[in-house]
Amino acid sequence: MTPAPRGERAARAGGWDQDSALARAVLSQERIAVMEFDMDLRPVRANGACAAMRPDGAGEDWLLDLPGTGAHGTVRAFMARVAETGTPVVAAEYPLGPPDSDRMLSLTCIRVTDPLDVPVGIAIAAVEVTERHRAQRRLSAAYREAFEIGGSLDVVHSARELVAVLVPALGDLAFVDFPDDVLQGRDPNPGYRGAEASAARRVATKAANGTWPAALVQVGEPVPSPPEQPATAVMAVGGALVADAESARRILGDDPRLLARLMPEGMHHALGCPLHHRGRFFGYAQVYRVDDPAPFADADIKLMQDLCLRAALAIDNAFRFTREHRTAVVLQQSLLPPSATETAAAETAGAYLPAGGSVSVGGDWFDAFPISSLRMALVVGDVIGHGLQATATMARLRTAVQTLADLDLPPDELLTRLDDLVQRMVAESREPDTVGASCLFAVYDPVTGACQMASAGHPPPVIVRPDGSAEYAAVVPGPPLGVGDNPFEVFSTTLPVGSVLALYTDGLLRRAGAVDGSGAPAAAPADGPDGVEARLPAELAGLLADGRPLDRIAAELTTRRAAPEQPGDDVTVLLARTRVVAGRDTATWEYAADPAAVHRARTDALRQLDAWGLAEESFATELIVSELVTNAIRHAGGPVVLRLIRDRVLVCEVADPSNTQPRLRRALSTDEGGRGLFLIAQLSTRWGCRYGARGKTIWTEQALGPGR
Repeated sequence: MTPAPRGERAARAGGWDQDSALARAVLSQERIAVMEFDMDLRPVRANGACAAMRPDGAGEDWLLDLPGTGAHGTVRAFMARVAETGTPVVAAEYPLGPPDSDRMLSLTCIRVTDPLDVPVGIAIAAVEVTERHRAQRRLSAAYREAFEIGGSLDVVHSARELVAVLVPALGDLAFVDFPDDVLQGRDPNPGYRGAEASAARRVATKAANGTWPAALVQVGEPVPSPPEQPATAVMAVGGALVADAESARRILGDDPRLLARLMPEGMHHALGCPLHHRGRFFGYAQVYRVDDPAPFADADIKLMQDLCLRAALAIDNAFRFTREHRTAVVLQQSLLPPSATETAAAETAGAYLPAGGSVSVGGDWFDAFPISSLRMALVVGDVIGHGLQATATMARLRTAVQTLADLDLPPDELLTRLDDLVQRMVAESREPDTVGASCLFAVYDPVTGACQMASAGHPPPVIVRPDGSAEYAAVVPGPPLGVGDNPFEVFSTTLPVGSVLALYTDGLLRRAGAVDGSGAPAAAPADGPDGVEARLPAELAGLLADGRPLDRIAAELTTRRAAPEQPGDDVTVLLARTRVVAGRDTATWEYAADPAAVHRARTDALRQLDAWGLAEESFATELIVSELVTNAIRHAGGPVVLRLIRDRVLVCEVADPSNTQPRLRRALSTDEGGRGLFLIAQLSTRWGCRYGARGKTIWTEQALGPGR
C-alpha cells in the first residue's frame, strides 16, 4: 500500500483524538452491541451491551459462532471477506440463541484502519431485531391466513374467518358487526347513510384467551349507536379509525352505558375499519389491544384495511351470487309449466328443487302438455352447467320440444331434431364445452294405453303399475344432445290404467348414488346393492301404495333426496298417473277407396253424434268428415279409417296410406276447389297432421260445452 502524503497524514493525525472520542462513545453506549476483532478475527474489545447480549456459557468470540447461515454466509465467513476486501456488510440478520429461539440479530460489519489507512481490524455492531422480526412474521402469517377469508358464500362465515385472523395477528379482542341489510340478505345501497348505517348487530367475536368479555355486546345482540361524529363518518366510507383509551372515550361521548358495552376494560388501543367495497357499507370490524400496550403501527393499519377489504369483497361476491341465483331461480320457475295438470290422458305433478349452497341454479326442466288426439307428451331434461346461461339454454330447448311435438313427430325423430338444434347452439357458443343436455321424451295415448319414449343420455323412467309392481323402463339411452351422428331408439309399452310413470333428472340419484356414463342406473350402484338406484322403484311403489296425492309424493322425493346442507344439483321429478278413454267414447270405421264411401262416412258420423247427444256439433262435423274422407279417397286411395273420440273435445281423425303433406291455402274466386282445409280450419278449434309407420292421419278438435 502506498503511504499517504506527509501533509495529509498530519491532518489525519490531528483528527485522531476526535475519532477516539467517537469510538469511546460508541463503545460506552448500551443499546448497540459493538465488538472489535483483529485482522485474524481474534476478539480485541467489546462494549457492555455486547457482554449483556452474549448467550449464557458462550465464549468471547460467540458472535462468530452464531448458528445457521444468512444471505451472506456464516458470520465468520462474511467477516473474513470484509477483512480482505474492505466491503462492508450492512443489516445481515442472524438467529441468536438455541434453535428453538426466535431471537434475531441485525449485524453490520466494517473494516477498521489506522490514520495511515492500514487495516488493523474488524468492527461489528449488533442490534437485536426480535420484535421487528416477530411483527413481520405475524403480518406474513396474517396475510397467508387472509386467503381463507371468503371461501364460502355465507357472509356470517366470512365474518368469523375475519376475526380468526385479527386475533392474535393484531390484538387480543376482535368483533364484526353487520347492518340489518346484510343480515336480511338485501344488497346495501351505495353511499353513506348517516346514523342509519350504524344500526347493526354483532355477528362474530374472538378473544385471545377464548372468553369474550361478558360486559361487551355479544353475538346476536344489537349494537348501540355511538354519537355521530366526523371520525365515525370517515370510518363508514372507507377510512380506518385508530384510538387510544382517551380518544375512544371522547368518541363514545363519555357515556357510561356505551363505554361499558363498546370498550373493554383495560383497553390500551383500538383499531377499527369498515367492510367497504364499491361504495357500499357491508359492516364494521374492530380489534382491541388490552394486554399489549404498543400502539398500532402503519403496517398494522395497512393489514387491517387489507383484511377488511378482502372480507368486503367476499361479502360482495356472495351478494352477487345471490342476485344471480335468485334471478336464475325466478327465470327457471317462470319457464316451467304448472306443477299439476289434469287431462284425459293423465294426471301429472311435477316438483323442482334448485341447487343451493355455492352452486347456482341449473338447467333442469320438466313439461307435460297435450298433443293431438287427446295424447299427452311428457318431457324431462337436464342442461349442462349452472347459472343464467343454463337457464336460457333450457328455455330454448323447452320451446323447441313443444314446437316439434306439435308437429306430431315420433319420439326418436323429435330427439334427432333437438340434437341438431343443440349442435347449432354449440357452434354458436364461445364456450362449446358448456353446451349440451340430456332429455327423455315420452308420448302416452289414452285411447290405446300405448306409451312410446326415447332417451338422449337421460336416466330411464320408473313404471309403477296398479298392482304395486315397479321397474325401470327398458329404454335404451342414446347419446346426450349435441353429440350427433347417432340414432335414438324408441321403447314402446302398454300401461294399464292407473299406472304411474316417474320421470326425473340425475340430481335425484346423486343424493346418494350415481348414474353411469350412458345416463342409466349403474349396474353396481355406487353405494352398494341397496343404493338409491336399486331402491327408487320400491320407494315409489311404497309412496303410491299409501294413497298420497302425486304432488305430495313429488315434493317428498325432491326434499328427501336433498343433502342436510344444500343440494349440489337441481332435482326434478315428474309423475304421471295414466287414464284411458272409455270404449263407448270412441268409434272407428274403415272404408275402401270408393267415392260412395263419403256418404257412408257422413251417415256413420251423424249417427254416432246423435248417440252421444252431440246434435249441435252435427253440421260442423259432417262438413269436416266429408272434406277429409273425400280428400283421402281422391288423393291417397284406400283403405281410409275414420275415428271419432269424445272427451272434453270432439276429435275427428281420418287416416290414409299416403305420406303427402296437406297444405292450407287460400283459393282464388275462379278456382273450383282448394277450399277444404280452409273450411276445416274455420270449423275446428285445432287441426293438424301426423305421420305413422305407413301413411298419415289428419285430425281436428272441436270444443264441447260444459257437461257434454
